[in-house]
Amino acid sequence: MFLKELEQEAQATRKMLQRVPNDKFSWQPHPKSMTISKLVNHIAELPSWISIALTTNELDFATVPYNTEGLNTVEGVLELLEKNVADARARLEATNEDILAENWTMRNGDQIYMVRTKAEVIRVSFSQTSHHRAQLGVFLRLLDIPIPGSYGPSADELEFKLMEQD
Repeated sequence: MFLKELEQEAQATRKMLQRVPNDKFSWQPHPKSMTISKLVNHIAELPSWISIALTTNELDFATVPYNTEGLNTVEGVLELLEKNVADARARLEATNEDILAENWTMRNGDQIYMVRTKAEVIRVSFSQTSHHRAQLGVFLRLLDIPIPGSYGPSADELEFKLMEQD
């Protein structure tokens, strides 16, 4: 089940990332928003959460600081996505289902952010991917860049199909 969802989310994510112009990586819609660069790097790294959940019992930011790759080209971000998807796929294929019921913790020293089963962490990685991909879609829309659909056609794709019919 997770393998199929990984592939579906990766396909939708690739299409969205491919729309980002390299010259817009420093753009952000609001001072409290991430730049496109930070956002796309985060999106590309999210499949690595699957590998982390399956190979560790916790992530402690006090000992492993959170840093994104800082890639500034679509090509680089897509390469990172593909690497992380391939690793996640390999880890899922090699996983015993019993491992999915084990707890996994995200913390920063004594401050615990979440304790969930490894299966739930995988689900969170998919949810975060969808969430941040939608956020990127809003950024692109604000830049007047047509966006692809994720779970069906986007308004841009529907508009294009209607224009073809005329």
